[in-house]
Order: sequence, then C-alpha cells, then structure tokens
Amino acid sequence: MWSEVWCLLREQHRPIGFSHEGNVSERQCIYLRECLCLCIMGRGPNLRNKAVGVQSRVLTLCFLYSMAQKEKLQCLKDFHKDILKPSPGKSPGTRPEDEAEGKHPQREKWASKLDFLLSVAGGFVGLGNVWRFPYLCYKNGGGAFLIPYFIFLFGGGLPVFFLEVALGQFTSEGGITCWEKLCPIFTGIGYASIVIVSLLNIYYIVILAWGLYYLFQCFQPELPWASCNNKWNTENCVEDTFRKNKTLWVAANATNFTSPVTEFWERNVLSISDGIEQVGHIKWDLALCLLAVWVICFFCIWKGVKSTGKVVYVTATFPFVMLIVLLVRGVTLPGAAEGIKFYLYPNVTRLGDPEVWIDAGTQIFFSYAICLGAMTSLGSYNKYKYNCYRDCLLLGGLNSATSFVSGFAIFSVLGFMAQEQGVDIADVAESGPGLAFIAYPKAVSMMPLPTFWAILFFIMLLLLGLDSQFVEVEGQITSLVDLYPSFLRKGYRREIFIAIVCFVSYLLGLTMVTEGGMYVFQLFDYYAASGVCLLWVAFFECIAVAWVYGADNFYDAIEEMIGYRPNPWMKWSWTVVTPFLCVGCFVFSLVKYTPLRYNKVYEYPDWSIGVGWTLALTSMICIPMVVVIKIIQSDGPLIEYQPKCNELAQPLDPNWNGSSMKPTHTIVETMM
Repeated sequence: MWSEVWCLLREQHRPIGFSHEGNVSERQCIYLRECLCLCIMGRGPNLRNKAVGVQSRVLTLCFLYSMAQKEKLQCLKDFHKDILKPSPGKSPGTRPEDEAEGKHPQREKWASKLDFLLSVAGGFVGLGNVWRFPYLCYKNGGGAFLIPYFIFLFGGGLPVFFLEVALGQFTSEGGITCWEKLCPIFTGIGYASIVIVSLLNIYYIVILAWGLYYLFQCFQPELPWASCNNKWNTENCVEDTFRKNKTLWVAANATNFTSPVTEFWERNVLSISDGIEQVGHIKWDLALCLLAVWVICFFCIWKGVKSTGKVVYVTATFPFVMLIVLLVRGVTLPGAAEGIKFYLYPNVTRLGDPEVWIDAGTQIFFSYAICLGAMTSLGSYNKYKYNCYRDCLLLGGLNSATSFVSGFAIFSVLGFMAQEQGVDIADVAESGPGLAFIAYPKAVSMMPLPTFWAILFFIMLLLLGLDSQFVEVEGQITSLVDLYPSFLRKGYRREIFIAIVCFVSYLLGLTMVTEGGMYVFQLFDYYAASGVCLLWVAFFECIAVAWVYGADNFYDAIEEMIGYRPNPWMKWSWTVVTPFLCVGCFVFSLVKYTPLRYNKVYEYPDWSIGVGWTLALTSMICIPMVVVIKIIQSDGPLIEYQPKCNELAQPLDPNWNGSSMKPTHTIVETMM
C-alpha cells in the first residue's frame, strides 16, 4: 500500500508539479489534502472500487506525515486528524472538513425543484420589470425597442444567467469561492460582485420602506394624496378636478401649480431638502418602515434555503396574481387602448441612437440579476444532476414575458389617466419612483374604489421588491459564509452573522430616509450598481470561463451534470458575442455619460459626483487588484509573472481541466 499510494501520487499530481523532491505550494497542498483523503477512503479516481483497510490507511498516514516533516507543510501534518477520527454515523465519503469535530456540516440543498424555480423567479422578477422596462420601451421607440432588447437577451442576458447558475451548481460554492476553485486568478470577479450586491442591498430596500409607508396611508377614509386638504399642502396645490377644465388649467399651469400627489410625495413622504448638502434630520416614520422591512428580510433568510425556499411560495407567486388583476382592470378602463398604443407604437428611427442600445443592455443585466453573485449562490444549492439548463431557459422566458406584460398593465392605466386629465400620455409617463409613487397613485385615485386598488398595487410592489431583496441578501450571505465555512456555519453563528449584516445595512440606509435622503438614494442608484459596473463584471466572467478555463471544458462539465450538451449558441455567446456586446455597451456608456441630476433640475455638486464614481470603482477595481495580489502571493520570484499567471489560471483541482471528474465534494454527494 505504501508504494501504491506513492505511485498514485506521482502519477495523479504530476500536472501541478508534485514530486517527492520538490516543494509543494500551499495552493497545491489544499487540493492534495482533499484529494488524498478521498483516495484513502476509496473515493479517488483510481481507487474508487477498492476497499482500503484501517491498517493500510495507517501506513499511508505514516508516509504522509514523514513527507510533511520533510516539506514542512502544516496542512499535511494535520491531515491525519481528518482520517483517524471520523465522526460516527457519517458516510466514508464525506469531506474531511465535515468529518472533523466542530467543522461545518455538508452544504444544504433545495428541498424541491420548485423551491429553486420560485427563488430565482422572485430574485430577478422585481421592480425593474414593472417600472423601468415599460418606460424604456415607450421612450426608445416602442415596439422597435424590442429589437435591441432581444439581441441583448439572447446575446448577453440568458448566456450569463445560465453561466452563473451552472457555475454555482458545478462548484457548490457561492459567488466568491466558485471562482477560487475554477480560475483562482479571477477570484476578483466574486469580490466585485459582492461589493455591488452589498451596495445594492443598502439602497434597494429603501424603496420597500416607501412602499410600506404608502400602504399604511391607504388605510384612511380618503387617500391622502387625492386632495389638497392636508397640512403638508401648499397654496399652489391644485386637485385633479380642477385640471379637467382645460382653460383654467392652462392659466393655472403658468403660475407653477402642483398636484396633491406630488406634494404628498415630496413634502410629506420625503420632506425633501434643497440639495444633498442639506441632509437634515431622519424621518423616523420612514426609519421605522425601513426597520420593519429589514426584520422581514432577516426572517425570510435566517435559516438559509430552508426558509427562503418556503417564503417564495407566497412572495414570488402573489405578485403575478396581483399583476394579472391590475392588468385586467387596466385594459377595461377608458383610454387604455391609447395608452397601449403609445407603449408599443414602433419608431424605427430611434434604433440609430446608441442610447437605445445602452438602455436595452443595462435593462437586461438589471432584470436578470446577473453579476451580483446571487444566481451563482442559488445554483450552488442545486443537486449535481439537476437540469439547470432547461430551467434557466424557462425562467428567462418568464422574466422577459413579465416585463412585457407589465407594460400593458402600466400604460393602460396611464392612458386612462391622460384621458381623464385631458393631457398627452407623454406628460404622465414616468419611470422609477416617479411611476410607483406619483403617476400610478394618481391614476388609482381617479378609479372607482381607489383605496382597494391602491392597497393591491402597493402589496404587489412590496412583494415584488421583497423577494428580490432577500434573494440578493441570501446571495451576499452565502458568498461571505463560504469564505469562512468552518467558522460561520457552526451553531448559530450564521444567523448572528446575517443579523449583523442586516443591522449594518440598515444603519447605512438611514442616510436615505433623511430630508436629503432622496439625493443619496439616487447617487447610489446611478453609480454603485450601475450598468457600467455590471457590464465590467459580465465581460470578465465570460473571459474567465470561455477563454481561461475553456468553454469546451465547461460544456463537458455541464454535460456531466445534465446529461447532454446545451445549444452551441451558449458557448459562442460566452466566447465572442457577450464580450463584444459588453465592451460596446461599456464604451458607449462612458461616451454618453452625463452627470447625475435630480428631477432634471437639481445638479449634484462635484464632490458628490466624485463620491459616486468612488462607489462604482470600488467594485470594478477588485478584479485587477486581486490579479496583482494573487501574483505577488504566489511562489517564485516576482519577475517570473507569466508562469505564475499560468498556474493561477488553472483550476484548484487539476482534474477539472478536462472534466474527467466532478468537483471533489460532488463525487462524495453522488456516490453516497
């Protein structure tokens, strides 16, 4: 057995430079530690059908220990603890980290396929589908906008979405450690994603706080934004009944009159100041709403996929029911046909504007929640043989269909509102918070049973945003926990860690519920999780998988998981199409860049623009910075950077180069 193991080591680990005389790097040692354990347990690639007795294992351990003494590698010295002291009741194929006393348990899996499907659907079918896509569609040429939209969908969105889910399933790791295993030199992709999603989670949930505040205000005898008889209204407030008289309204409009819904939003909800320099005091009613949604988010994910997989049965399905109800109500309103025509009427000349293509690309990346590490984390909880390719195509179709149908629900109501006010639809069409908290509430106040429809709308808004929020937070937590699994998965440490992350994010989010909070919110939204950041990460994801690891190798791994090779279009997209689209959109975004403004009037000061770009660069710089750090930390003189890069570009497990075997932990799962 002594000579057999020695020959096995010489034969199996020659590709990573293993020899009896030479030194073994720490990176190689990490792999040897895990692989040798499987070989000794009878789970290795060449010993899979051999039963290795205790005596043989002891002899092997003696050899390993003597080798460790010579090489002075502490990780091999401690190796015997993982073999001689297996935990009772565990399978002999369990990972060494799982066997050692006090170490983290095996990775949990989704209880059912539906848990995964609903979690992903809830994660990327969010507020952007309802309030961003319809507005972009009408703004950028109506039906003609669908041409660049579908080009980016099939050339970028779907391929990258499938890549991230398959990568998580293949490695069973979160958004950071998956890159450490597959292509260590590009681990910075994971860190860039975690920075983006951490910043996103801070400000995205503020929208839910606003929505919760509106929902509470609905339970009054009269909707507070329907009249000018409130303490926050000014003398310039004019109710919508006055606007129906066009002669009076044209004269009044010249004196800068405002609507009650606008004053409710700006003077009551936000109490907005004159600029970002005037932060003002905290709005405690909004702060309590923000705390409430963070508490809900915590309890949705505190037990991992066990709790997340059950909550999404409500949060991911109910918004679709509400959307259908609002759609049926909208298309039956007078003026709905004009609104829908305005939404879809094609203007092909708009396709010559690069901004249309930029909007299409960024919308795809936003709506599919890619480059955030969340989809990789959700995929990591799949079983190894799960057919993720089929479900990714299904989920992609659901996502885009939801965006398209949402346009009918929104613009049918806007058409009704425009007819009631006697104005053009372009005058009432809004995007983002302006649609959710000004345009749509105003339209609802004109309907029969306004309170009922307002409650339905804001419940839908809350659930759409809530499941997107806690899925992104789950992705953030999974990525961070996988960095230190033996520490954070012990006892209740994971739950405590989630509580700390939520609390810190809540404290940072308080800056956005101040009197100047809207300016801070827009700064985060415009820079921290901008399309430029997502395009940057997506480009390097494709380079790392398709060009460094190898698209064919990754296709081999996918074939091993799902039983067949996906359509070649995915591979071509990762290799050529997606990088080309990302670079083109990235360059045009920088060329077409305009400084941020609030409400098309207020110009942000230069120092705040600098803060915004700092937020953006915080994530983007992670990728090149980690490359440099990896090269410096690797063995050998710094001048020999090319051999270092070649070594760091190889997967941690050399057998992954040809997918001749699954990831080590997956071998254990499928053979148990």
